[in-house]
Amino acid sequence: MSANESYELLGFDNVLLPVGDLGDAVSFYERAGFAVAFRLDEAGIAVLTVGKETPGLLLRVEEELRHRPPVWGAARVWLEVRDARDAARVLAAAGVPPLDPPFPVVTGWTVEFADPWGNVIGFTDYGKRPELGRAG
Repeated sequence: MSANESYELLGFDNVLLPVGDLGDAVSFYERAGFAVAFRLDEAGIAVLTVGKETPGLLLRVEEELRHRPPVWGAARVWLEVRDARDAARVLAAAGVPPLDPPFPVVTGWTVEFADPWGNVIGFTDYGKRPELGRAG
């Protein structure tokens, strides 16, 4: 029996991002435009909303990150926005500098930024292929 015969992938639950300090992480992501769905300091977690979807970005304190950066390479999570170039301007004004200027992709434009623990978030739009995006 193959894996796809034994279960069905239904969608995302949450994307977990390891952080060293929950308060600093929540503050950073709020500046980047995320809203907090809920926060449990005693458990060291906070969930940030992404659009109208139930899954979100789950920030989770990892003790080893309190004193040093992670030893692994950062994963990238890209989230859809209406206009990535506009998002880059808003991020910079909020003190969240993009890693590079917005760059073109097949569907439109993308801008990436990193949190203090090296997690990379990209905001991407579908300006060139609106029929593929949520706004299209």
